[in-house]
Amino acid sequence: MLNGVSTPPEEGLPPRPSIRWLFLDFNSYFASVEQQLHPEWRGKPLAVVPVLANTTCCIAASYEAKAFGIKTGTLVAEAKRLCPDLILVEAHHEKYVEFHHRAVAAVETQMPVSAVMSIDELAGELMGSQRVIENARALALRIRRTVHEHVGSELRCSIGIAPNRFLAKVASDMQKPNGLVILTPDDLPTRLHALKLNDFPGIGRRMLPRFQAAGVHTSQQLCALSEERMQTVFGGVQGRRFWRWLRGLEATGEHASSERKSIHHSHVLPPELRSLEGAHSVLQRLIHRAAARLRKYGDWARELKVEVRWRDGTGCEVSAKFLECQDTQTLLETGQSLWARILETRPPLPPTQVTMVCGRLVSDAQRTLGFFDNPRRLELSKAMDQINLRYGGNSIYFGGMSEVQGAAPTRIAFNHIPEFDEGASS
Repeated sequence: MLNGVSTPPEEGLPPRPSIRWLFLDFNSYFASVEQQLHPEWRGKPLAVVPVLANTTCCIAASYEAKAFGIKTGTLVAEAKRLCPDLILVEAHHEKYVEFHHRAVAAVETQMPVSAVMSIDELAGELMGSQRVIENARALALRIRRTVHEHVGSELRCSIGIAPNRFLAKVASDMQKPNGLVILTPDDLPTRLHALKLNDFPGIGRRMLPRFQAAGVHTSQQLCALSEERMQTVFGGVQGRRFWRWLRGLEATGEHASSERKSIHHSHVLPPELRSLEGAHSVLQRLIHRAAARLRKYGDWARELKVEVRWRDGTGCEVSAKFLECQDTQTLLETGQSLWARILETRPPLPPTQVTMVCGRLVSDAQRTLGFFDNPRRLELSKAMDQINLRYGGNSIYFGGMSEVQGAAPTRIAFNHIPEFDEGASS
């Protein structure tokens, strides 16, 4: 292996994994948002609570509060005892959701977000040259800098990079706050040995006693289990997946088409793109990305939805149903007809957000062949995928995309998405 990129395997052996996933975890997210909104609270111990009462518990704590031993679940009365100067803030969930969307949009200026696990966790699959260690590290630093500049300096994040999403999550927890940990295949399993069993996602208060009863008390013992033994202790298919994850492999069927109901992309428009032309340009880029994702995972869409939000908070949503489709050109044409319907009903206000959804998905095996299918369109789309994956995301595109390429300045989303504009499942 060279620089984290897999090398050809020896004859008869499976290919070695490479670094493939980046996982981002916003540290003390609720508390950080409050400190971003209130500069006077920065650098001070703060806890977010559901209601201002001594009988409730803290649902988040700033790192200044954590230094006193306050954490999620600490009773307010106990938190006050530990830190008499503690600032208590009633939760503002609408603000946390707003910052979440802004953070996702900021990350997507640097790479596609493949999956959002929670309000403070997201992941992206590395593509092409991003899998070189130096490039992955530079990407992580750019993401962190972009979040600080465009969302808030108080939003610190820990980033993990690893061969699969599971280990990338583990890596993101290994150094907090504002950590950056890269686990390469050569690091496995040695760097995992220092962890506690419950540092691994999936080994919680119910699963931990099962491993201990089986004589597994350390991570080194955990990593040494055979696949059959892991399956026996963990139970069923999940044990087999866990065994593969620890070795940097993807679990068989992990991204099965049947698990996806839709492919969704959304972008909050920056001021420079809050015009009909800017919104239309972003919509076309979103459709390009969604089409690439459909082809990558062997999914076919039977519906396209487009929604535009306006400055007053109102929105307009339109949709169209069609025979199974995964080629870019057909989806763009459908998107164009939906855009025309939006223009007929738009208010005299600038757009602030564009969302598109490819829905009613079916897999290759479930697809119904259409008598009037045009195979050349799909062949063209797949050929473009291969060229863009090898030479970069803007190497080849439909002629109608020329205006889109120049519509967004380089600091705006979708012109900075490395490689090809596509990601993993939503």
